Amino acid sequence: LDDALRQLEALDPRQAQIVEMRFFVGLREEEIGAVLAISPRTVQREWRIARAWLRRELSAA
Repeated sequence: LDDALRQLEALDPRQAQIVEMRFFVGLREEEIGAVLAISPRTVQREWRIARAWLRRELSAA
């Protein structure tokens, strides 16, 4: 998981931040949006994309 997160961070640092805040810190979309100064809808979209990417990477490993 750590390697996959590093790869994601290299590809899209904001998506990696969203994953860390959501998965490890437990923040809600509204809270993440406030921290990153983006809308909750953007957080939802980025989270969905990042989660799919991580799922694909982890299943290939």
